[in-house]
Amino acid sequence: MSKENASSAPKKKEFFLLRWIRRAFFPNKELDIYAEEQLQSPFRVVVKNFFSMPIAVAALFIFICVALFVFIAPHYVTLDLGEQDSTLVSLAPGYDMMNYPRELVENGVADISVGPNYSIGVDQNGTVYVWGKSKVTKIIDIADIPDEIREAKIVQVAAGSDHAVALAEDGTIYCWGNKRLGQTDLPFELQANNRNHRLAILDIQASNQFSSALTEDGQLYLWGNTNFVDLDVRTQLQGHIKGVALTMNAFVVLLDDGSVQNAGYTASSTVTKVPENAQSDVVAIAGSTNSVAALKTDGSVVVWGATTKGENLVPTFDSPAVEIEGGRYHYVARLASGELVAWGGNRYKQCEVPEEAQECGVIRVFSGSFQNYALDSEGKLHAWGLKGFILGTDTLGRDVFARLVNGGKMTMTIGAVSVIIQMIIGVILGGLAGYFGGAVDMIIMRIAEVVSSMPFIPFAMILSAVLGTKVTIEQRMYIIMVILGVLSWPSLCRLVRAQMFAQREMEYVVAAKTLGVKESKIIFSQIIPNVMSVCLVSITLAFGTSMLTESTLSYLGFGVPLPTPTWGNMLTGANNSLIIQSYWWNWVFVGAIFGITCICINLIGDGLRDALDPKTSGR
Repeated sequence: MSKENASSAPKKKEFFLLRWIRRAFFPNKELDIYAEEQLQSPFRVVVKNFFSMPIAVAALFIFICVALFVFIAPHYVTLDLGEQDSTLVSLAPGYDMMNYPRELVENGVADISVGPNYSIGVDQNGTVYVWGKSKVTKIIDIADIPDEIREAKIVQVAAGSDHAVALAEDGTIYCWGNKRLGQTDLPFELQANNRNHRLAILDIQASNQFSSALTEDGQLYLWGNTNFVDLDVRTQLQGHIKGVALTMNAFVVLLDDGSVQNAGYTASSTVTKVPENAQSDVVAIAGSTNSVAALKTDGSVVVWGATTKGENLVPTFDSPAVEIEGGRYHYVARLASGELVAWGGNRYKQCEVPEEAQECGVIRVFSGSFQNYALDSEGKLHAWGLKGFILGTDTLGRDVFARLVNGGKMTMTIGAVSVIIQMIIGVILGGLAGYFGGAVDMIIMRIAEVVSSMPFIPFAMILSAVLGTKVTIEQRMYIIMVILGVLSWPSLCRLVRAQMFAQREMEYVVAAKTLGVKESKIIFSQIIPNVMSVCLVSITLAFGTSMLTESTLSYLGFGVPLPTPTWGNMLTGANNSLIIQSYWWNWVFVGAIFGITCICINLIGDGLRDALDPKTSGR
């Protein structure tokens, strides 16, 4: 070998190594298009074609986000199937239920009263403020404060379920809001007092369609819906009343001898059955929805009534309680040390007192419904509890967001499982029919035609009527999945069969037969993987169809029954002209996410079809 050849050999080797590195890590962007096709697998070509379609990629991204949202969010958004609250019915979306006006704090807080989903406050100048969800009917809004109240100097306010009461400095009582059931019809004595101001009003309160006013000389006056609660006060107790506690449908009074008594003539409520330990040494009382708490002289608290949310589970106090306030299902006590203690129902965190409120020396507490306000010594206001609902509530007071999330999980699960069942049956039967042909093909295709001729929705409705209440909600859900899958496979079966007719004559199939490969392995290991890319389009579209079918069944009342949510039965619950016109959030959000999901699925299917079609590759 010459010296030139010997010296050039290392250079050629080095040149080859560099060329390999360049081709491996820095490929030529100008690679010939046919050479590129030879380097790429069919799967990579399909993926590249798909991701070159912006609309399909955007649809895939949105669908993945929706799927992750409905399957992950339920772990953090709790859903109580028994949840419903008459005071939270059809609330508009928003977190504004505790957004008190800045002017209230700047001018000094005189009083705050918390209603079912709104609050009323009055400052030291006598100006009244209303915030939260203050619309009690379609046309009545508590925030529409009458001019006479705006012109008066108000010192105390009370928020009822659908009305409000205000006490002026001169003793005049004002009422506004819903008037239909006598909520604003003052007794004759109070009407006379509004004219001559001879009564010194000590306290006013408002509850569910009835209100009360207590004078300094121990006289109690009640007015409102007499069909709902007995508003007659026993004559022998008048002049001895020092406090009153209103619940949703009853009231009790605190007498000057330190005892709590039923002031009415009936004792139909558990609240009016006062226990013995609350019949002496009581200094203050407060009411919740169906219970009453009594604060005793030693700082202890006694609770009785229908305590379904743990209102009677009074915690141990580090120091004596000096003030007690009641919400809908909870109580808040202010201790002599300045600490606040809350207990009872805590679904909306109304019992989780913020640390800043514990450290600033609270001098007064205002509680009601699911909200609490604490006024500290510096005049700062601290609030905690229910802020609102991001997507509002439905006609039963249920959180639309929680039901939307959990309902989406149910709907997409049904769609996914039914598609899996459909895919398994369709691919197996289609593969067998297309590969063997003849009698096998004829039998399978006749079965497919029989299944295709079954009207799905009437069949499901008949089955639902037959089963009735014999199955649980979970069993009904599984049945819907199976029915959707079992009755939807014929179209996929025909598609696989047609592809098998073409694939079984290919060289690789003939070679496999020549080598003695089992026919079952040829079908499911060699041919089926080659036709699955085409089947993906049908499977993708079937997923959206299954979701729509499930929702159709729920809409007709034959799907997953309430209270278990699905997107379909949520739309069913909004099938009302009043809801559609006035409470749009009950159907807009679920309809929007359902529509977006189905549109994205269809766009993904169209994108896959175009990616698999060589005519759309642009070459």
